[in-house]
Amino acid sequence: MHITDRFYSTYLKPVRIDTVMPSNIRFIAPPEIAPANGYTHVVEVTNSKTIYISGQVPLDSAGNLVGENNLQEQAQQVFENLHAALTAAGADFGHVVKFTYFLLDISQIALVRTVRDKYVNTAQPPASSAVEVRKLFRDGILIEVEAIAAVPL
Repeated sequence: MHITDRFYSTYLKPVRIDTVMPSNIRFIAPPEIAPANGYTHVVEVTNSKTIYISGQVPLDSAGNLVGENNLQEQAQQVFENLHAALTAAGADFGHVVKFTYFLLDISQIALVRTVRDKYVNTAQPPASSAVEVRKLFRDGILIEVEAIAAVPL
């Protein structure tokens, strides 16, 4: 599947996302499990190299916190950082098969998904887990997101 007309913005300029859904990734919704809302229960990957991206936090390239006390701005920076990490590994958001979210306030997951939806195929979103935590590694950080991507061989 080729996704077109999907855009996301950096703090500098708009950049177009053209995502090709790799044929080595299959999204599965088992009928025995309640329907997923905003994620996929099972993602099957074959014939690929796996990319593990460490938890990304809302720090810019100079190490400055972006979006103090603003989860939407922090989530935007986190997904920009994920984009940079994926690009460095020769991947894009179409290759992401799993996200793990760590939030100080899990009730804000819908806001995070609104940001995420600018980057992923919402018809077949990656598998994901979300965990509420008491604190992240540095004061002021409200969100951290890990990703796993699979690039066809």
